Amino acid sequence: MSISVTQIVLHQLIKNTQEDGICKLETQLRENLLTVTPELEQMMLRLHQSYQNKAKGYGVFQNTSKFAQFLNRFQEHEVDFLTFSHQSTALLASELEKYTFSGSGTLILCQYQFLATEYLFIALLDSRTSMLVDEHLDIRRTEYLDITQFDVAARINLTDLQTDAHSNRYLTFIKGRVGRKIGDFFMDFLGAEEGLNPQLQNQCLLQAVSDYCVQGELDTNQSQVVKKQVFDYCKEQINNGEEIKLTALSDNIPTLKEQPFADFATEQNYGLQESIPPVRATLKGLTKFSGSGKGVTLSFDAELINQRIFWDETADTLTIKGLPPNLRDQLQRQLKG
Repeated sequence: MSISVTQIVLHQLIKNTQEDGICKLETQLRENLLTVTPELEQMMLRLHQSYQNKAKGYGVFQNTSKFAQFLNRFQEHEVDFLTFSHQSTALLASELEKYTFSGSGTLILCQYQFLATEYLFIALLDSRTSMLVDEHLDIRRTEYLDITQFDVAARINLTDLQTDAHSNRYLTFIKGRVGRKIGDFFMDFLGAEEGLNPQLQNQCLLQAVSDYCVQGELDTNQSQVVKKQVFDYCKEQINNGEEIKLTALSDNIPTLKEQPFADFATEQNYGLQESIPPVRATLKGLTKFSGSGKGVTLSFDAELINQRIFWDETADTLTIKGLPPNLRDQLQRQLKG
């Protein structure tokens, strides 16, 4: 798949610690856009693919968002892309100065098209140091942009933003693993708040599937078959980098009581969107039981209930017949010794 870059520019944020210890971020701004070349589009394709594979949150602009105001002026052709990028960089620098972890970086802003959808990509990239061998076989130090490991980035679906006034998912941002502060400052810079909640959507989907099996009067084994079909479809969507399509999912499982699953979910008002970002950890609940607490962690396939694993609700116990070989080996080696 190819990507078509419309406009792209890079700006630099440079950390400058003053004598009084106060951190200031200086901006080094380009005065012209980058020329779009095959190499540049290849770089953006890699950034796009890397971003696709990261855990993301969904948001919408607040009414007071300065960034949204800048973006709107650009989309209304009141300012060009370069001016918009200068305004955005100054806004980011002023926001980032509020945090002690602020540092230097390269800000990339790119407008591009992928699969007939127009995007605005914004990311703060770090530089890495490496060594290269030049044409004289001398070793020299070089710096390069790290376009695979980044955790400060957002993408705006400009097509969705322009065509759906009620969308709650046109803005996505990386949900970093290093705490909320990094995500918070970037959301503050964008003037955004949380929109679509993928975790909640996936939980509602699981509940809808379970209720669908109940109203279809399926027994435990039949329900597990249907849930396995749902999980297989969702897993395929994850592997393909696609979202869960409610109608397509409905077509992949049996119709119960002459009512397709999509109609059932709509009628019962689960609040499911037609397209749902999959959350792998939550979807595992379709085919697995898992839990942890008080030093015990358990996870097993749901189909094992009443076959190898038996639950006594009154005694609050699980009986497991046929332990995993590696667990049995540990017990034999350590407890018998």
